[in-house]
Amino acid sequence: MSDADDTDKGGTRLFGAATGVGSMPGGDARETAKTVTGSFEDFPFLAELPARGPGADMIGRTIGMLVDFYAHVEPSGWRISDRPGRDTKRARSWMGEDLDALEEFTQGYEGPLKVQAVGPWTLAAALELRGGEAALGDAGACRDLVGSLAEGLRGHLAELRKRIPGAKPVLQLDEPSLTAVLRGQVRTASGYRTYRAVDRQVVESALREVIAVHDGPVTVHSCAPDVPFALLRRAGVAGISFDFSLLTERDEEPIGEAVEAGTKLFAGVVASTDGPLSDPGGSVMGVRTLWRRLGLNPGTLAESVVVTPTCGLAGASPAYARAALAHCVRAATSLADNPE
Repeated sequence: MSDADDTDKGGTRLFGAATGVGSMPGGDARETAKTVTGSFEDFPFLAELPARGPGADMIGRTIGMLVDFYAHVEPSGWRISDRPGRDTKRARSWMGEDLDALEEFTQGYEGPLKVQAVGPWTLAAALELRGGEAALGDAGACRDLVGSLAEGLRGHLAELRKRIPGAKPVLQLDEPSLTAVLRGQVRTASGYRTYRAVDRQVVESALREVIAVHDGPVTVHSCAPDVPFALLRRAGVAGISFDFSLLTERDEEPIGEAVEAGTKLFAGVVASTDGPLSDPGGSVMGVRTLWRRLGLNPGTLAESVVVTPTCGLAGASPAYARAALAHCVRAATSLADNPE
């Protein structure tokens, strides 16, 4: 789904001008929800707090959503189990806590609300089979994982709508390993070899199956270089979230095609770890420059771009995380007010 005028049939905006990527520092769900909803009044998100430990990390959190698919923590990472154990139950408990906190601070809210889950290919690259190798190396396991994830996300989105009736959910699939999966660069357990590259059509088909569970907009986030913009567009995403600083010249043509097709760009322009913040206008200078190089109409900037940090903020201090979120909002305002 994509919509160049950025509204649904009822006139509700599909996206706000700025939002976060997903993770935040610390472990207090209520305080984090208060910060997120206070920072992004028109595009809040369900924050992740990985500092709480296994089950709050992005892989464990998504495993907690799966249907008839369980895993537990080994020293090497998450490994498939026969039944839900302590780690899966902990992941589900923390998700419930996060939803409770978000519900408290979104009473009466109407508009877009973003939730994140790990996409099928990053999940397949991270989740170990019983023998210790990644599910990525087993085509049957990958298919099962895709089906389980799709069903789990359907339930998760239904729960969100029940808790926050005015929300228009935006589903973000986190796929930082997607490029490595496509290129055969994911290392095996031994580290001495890599898994075979997955066929692009298989990758696209799995993404399309997961995207199809949501009747609203779906975005894909990757903070890795060489985001496959064209493939994601063919899979049916409404938006693509990326670290703007990693773009190269070869990304420009597919980005231009994506913009012209109505795909929203979630441009990560604010650093995700502590450091000095430039003036808001300076943060989006590169976006304006890219628009000029591509010959795009500057007037379309505000409707085509959502301003975000470059990646999740789990590694930042709480003070910097709050400042970065506020900076994204100011940078988005600068882009809208001064597109040229």
